[in-house]
Amino acid sequence: MRQEPSNQIDPRALKVWKLSGWITSSIYLLIAIGSLILAILTPVPFWVSLIVIVCALILTYFCVVFIPKIRFRVWRYEIDEYEIELKFGLFIIRRILIPMVRVQHVDTKQGPLLRRHDLSSVTITTAATTHEIPALDNETANQVRDFISQMARVTEDDV
Repeated sequence: MRQEPSNQIDPRALKVWKLSGWITSSIYLLIAIGSLILAILTPVPFWVSLIVIVCALILTYFCVVFIPKIRFRVWRYEIDEYEIELKFGLFIIRRILIPMVRVQHVDTKQGPLLRRHDLSSVTITTAATTHEIPALDNETANQVRDFISQMARVTEDDV
């Protein structure tokens, strides 16, 4: 049986994912506040608003605390000269092997949250799919990108 991938993403990813969860949850919380105002101003039963508020709080907990912790704990990757292995998932754990001969394009990207925390994601494109290694330190992301690019060229020359 194949050994588990050993490289983990940067610990600052947890902070970025929690912040992203707060941004997403703000929409749920605004809806909950809107339902409360609606219950006060109209004859809508108060219990309906209470259910919406409880659901928004539960969703906020999942988006800010639960999902980022599990996502960080599970995300692993391994890169060697022949393939890239990714392991990730929340409830369903996926393990993906990408042969270097299939890699067509490799890139780094940063959104505003990643840039603020000096992190980058590495995007690996094959003919059929695009895969991402999220939230690596900028230096590590550049090294990973360059290594994959170099190995993909070498395997292409060998074919």
